[in-house]
This record gives sequence, structure tokens and C-alpha cells, in this order.
Amino acid sequence: MAAASGSALALAARLRALDDDALERLVRERELRRPGIRDYFDLAEALLDGASIQAALGRLDRPTLALLVVAGELAATSGAPTEEQLAATLGVDADELSRRARHALELGLMGSESGRLLPWDAVVEQLRAWPSFGLPGARELVTAPPPPALEPVSEADARFVDRGAAERAFASVTAVAELILELRAAPARRLSRGGVALPDARRLAAASGIEPESLELLLELGERAGLLVAAPRRWEAAPEAEAWLALPRLDRWAVLAAGWLDRLRPEIQLLLRQRARAVWGEGLLDYLRWLYPAGGDRVAAQVGRVAGEAELLGIVGAGAPGSTGTALLLGGPEAAARELAAHFPAEIDQVYLQNDLSIVAPGPLEPAVDLELRSFAEAETRGPASSFRITADGVTRALVGGATAEGILAFLERISIGPVPQPVGYLVRDTAARFGMLRVGELPAGAGARAYLRSDDPALIAQLQVDPRLAVLSLAPGEEGRLVTRLVREVAYWTLVDARYPVVAEDAAGRIVDLERPAAVGAEGELPDDTAAILVTRLRDTGGQAETADDGDWIVRQLELAVKNRLAVMVRIRMPDGSEAELALEPAAIAGGRLRARDRRSDLERTLPVSHIVAVTPAS
Repeated sequence: MAAASGSALALAARLRALDDDALERLVRERELRRPGIRDYFDLAEALLDGASIQAALGRLDRPTLALLVVAGELAATSGAPTEEQLAATLGVDADELSRRARHALELGLMGSESGRLLPWDAVVEQLRAWPSFGLPGARELVTAPPPPALEPVSEADARFVDRGAAERAFASVTAVAELILELRAAPARRLSRGGVALPDARRLAAASGIEPESLELLLELGERAGLLVAAPRRWEAAPEAEAWLALPRLDRWAVLAAGWLDRLRPEIQLLLRQRARAVWGEGLLDYLRWLYPAGGDRVAAQVGRVAGEAELLGIVGAGAPGSTGTALLLGGPEAAARELAAHFPAEIDQVYLQNDLSIVAPGPLEPAVDLELRSFAEAETRGPASSFRITADGVTRALVGGATAEGILAFLERISIGPVPQPVGYLVRDTAARFGMLRVGELPAGAGARAYLRSDDPALIAQLQVDPRLAVLSLAPGEEGRLVTRLVREVAYWTLVDARYPVVAEDAAGRIVDLERPAAVGAEGELPDDTAAILVTRLRDTGGQAETADDGDWIVRQLELAVKNRLAVMVRIRMPDGSEAELALEPAAIAGGRLRARDRRSDLERTLPVSHIVAVTPAS
């Protein structure tokens, strides 16, 4: 097992042995931003940097910190301990000890060899310095008891929470559905700092009927449930969202609640389950400050987000779980949904159609009815009672998707509480009659323009040429009474849609095609590519794989690191007769293909050809 002085060498070898997924997780977990990492030795030194170690320790709970402390103490007196020795010393079972050790190993804070564990020397030194930072010392980390138990929730408090829980849960389910529909139509730009670009944030908040400050929490809830995707440069709806939108609202809530619960750290899940009938509030924050002694503001921010999401889902109210929240924590999403069912409004499949083309739903619509309505009507108000408005643009959109005027009117007759008003029938039929009058298509390469507009109505063609809203297209007369533009078909199409023309796009055969609106993702604020994946690729390209760990370049880098940090190493060399010998050396310099070092056993200086060295390991 590597001694403390050889941590960088041992860690570099461990890093090289990891598979790509484990190495990427390590880089992401440690949030490495240090430039100039060229190989595993640079990565090892970056991971052993004091500031990087402190940041990683801040994410560890007290039991895992105690493991590092005790492992370091045992190693100093009797050598690197086994998991069995550590479990006995800490008074925990083997499974709990393995969980703690696995977390520390995954974060690159300790090494493991032949069933023995040892924190790297820089980690031990950092923990020893904690009291000077106002953080707990070694004994306190191991023995300090947790704060007092949280105050239990009274029956009166639980009833108070229940009264508002269903309303908040319903509003959040509705808001996430609106976010999905809006992002499906047009993704939102993500900024490098993780937020949503302001124009898109305003658009999403308005479309979902929420306060802007709740937007990020709801986006995170949708992402946790696998319904939204935080792609590198934009937020977009996930493919799984389609099936979710078809679920009853109570089942939608259960999916969101399961995503919220499953993405909590295991120790936080356990903590909340143990306190499923207790007031969270400041007492919960005190406990988490004890559990994560170096977490600082990060823990408070995470608790705030968890509590804020729980509040939106109706799991808690005023910092206390109600019957739905208690059922979720103790029985899971299905049990919680059964508890919530008594407070959720029933879904309906009938609406009122008005002469002014509006549609009023006196209660929450069944998902199938709601989605069908949205295919040709615009949502105006959202909530337990909602309203829509039938528009020519909406009907055109449905026709592009394959609907017919007869089908739309038959659907309205089926869901209408009264007869379909005459203005509604007139709008649908008139829009269908005008459908396809104006078409946009692509021109072949070399035509001098990229897209055309055509219509059999000369008056419409003349109107397009003088409409100031279309100036960006720079329309010019083309062959056969067409207009042409140097912009691509998609730009021409959406410019005409935004100007409220009854336009459709067509392919070379004249068939109508449905075009997706391109995402408005600008250069400013774009996220870079995946830093962890790029770094791992560079390491593999320059450092090879673990199976070739004894190659010449690897040995040279090990010796250079030993020289730089004045580390003692064990060097195995190949003798002229083919045999091998092992020397304990303190490398002093490496140049011209030769190593100059002091032999620790004979106290003599030696000069060895690097080409004869077959392995380098940290000295004990």
C-alpha cells in the first residue's frame, strides 16, 4: 500500500485503471476547472490540491468523514486498515462501512489495495487543519452527537397543510405540463451559469402561468422526473413527456413526486423518512449542518431547493409535511397519490363553446380532450377551470398535422355541452377552404435563390411584396408568378406564420410537410462542451490504458513526479543477465535518458538508464 508521500503516484495509477464512466464521474463530482491537465499525473495533483480536497470534503457527511479520520489514525499506528478493522472501530456493519468507503473512493479521497484503505496524505493534512478553519476536529467528527430530535407535526398542523397541499400540487402539475408543451414548440436557451435566458424565462413563465421565481424549481422537477432535458445549450422536452401528458393529473403528480424523491441523496431520503412526521424548518437545517459540517452555504442552498420543490408539490406546507407528504416518505408515490386523490378535483370531458370563439372548461379536462383541443385552440387561462380560444392559426396548424374541418367540428360537437355556435363552424370551414393557398418550398441548388412562395391568388402575391413585416425576406419576382428569397424555406415559412399568413410548407412533390421552429440559441451565454468527457478523451489519448501501465512514457512521468515532489520510490530494473532487481531510491534528476538518484539502502548515488527500469511504485 502506498505511503502518504507517494499519494500522487498511487492516485495517478488508480486513475489510469478507472473506466471512462468512472473517470468522468470523478471529474464531474470534484468539479475540476484547473487548466493544463495533460495526463494522469496532472489530474492526480489537481485532485490533491488543498482547495479541491476541501471542496470535496464539504460534500461528505459526518460518518464518511469519520471513516477518513479513523483510517488515517489507524494507518499512522499500525498500517493501512482493512474494512473489517474500520467497521469494528467505528461500530458500524459491513454494508454501512462499504457505502462510506465507496463514496470516498469515488471522490478520489483515498486509495484501496488488497482490501486495505488509506486516505491520501493531502486529505489527512486537510482534516488535521480543520480546527484552524473553525471546523470540527478529529475527535468531534467521530464522537459528537446529533442535534435534538425535530418537533413533531401536530394533527392541527397536518390538517392545515392538507388544505393547501392539493391546490399547490395541482398548480405544479399544470405548470409542468404547460412547460413541456411550450418547450416542445420552442426550446429555451440555457446560460453558462445554468439559468434560462431572460426572454425565454419570461415566455415560459407566461405560458405556464407561474411566478418567474418558481420557474427554475419547476424545470428541475420536470428534469428529475425525466420529462425535461437540460441539454448543453438549451432546455427541451424529453421524448418520455408525450406519455406523461396522456396520464390523468393524479398520475402525473405521482411521476413528479417519484422523481423528486428518487433524486435525493440516500442519506437525505433516510433523514426525511425518519422525520416524516416532524416539522422541518430550522431544526432540519441544524441537523444537516451537523451532518455536513463543511457544507456551509451549499447545504443551506440545497435544503432550500429541496424544501421549495416539496412545497410546490404539496409535500410540505409551512415547513411541515401533511398527510400526502408523510405517505410519500413512508409509503412511496402510489400511497401518496391515494392520499391526495380525495383532495384533487375530478376531471371532466365537457366544455362550453361561446359565440366569440372561446371555450370554457368548468373543471380540469381529461388529458385526451385537453390535448386534442390544444391542437387547434390556444390556451388562455389555466387551472382547475380553464379557457381556450379557437383561431385561424390554430386550425391551420391542425390541418398541417393531418386534421380535417369535419373531424374538428365532430370533436367539438362531442365535447360541447350545447350546440356548436355558428361562428365556430364558419371559422373552421373558412380556414380549411383557404388552407394551402400560400405555399413555401425549396429551390434546387444553383437557382440563385433558396426558397419560393407560390399562390393562385394574384392579389395575395401582390400583398406579400409590399408587406413591411416580410422585408427581411427580400422577396423578388420569380418564374411562373412566384416570389423567391435567398433565405432558407424554414426562415421564410416561420416569418410568414408570425405575420399570420395561412401558409404551408411543401416538398418537391407538392406534399405538405410539418416544419419545426428552429431553437433560438445565440452565441452569448452558450455552455461549453462536456468538460469531463473532453478531459477523459485527452487523458486516454496521451496516457494510454491501464493495461500498458509499464510503458516508457508512464515510467518517465512517474520519475519526473518523484523528482518534483522529492518522493521516495521503489524501482524495479532489468539486469544484463535478464534478471530483475528492486532498489529503494530518492530520485534527484532525470535527463538524457538516465536517472540520477540516491540509493536509500546503501546511501550511494546511482545513475541508471531509464530504458532498464520496468516498474516504479511509491516507497513504503
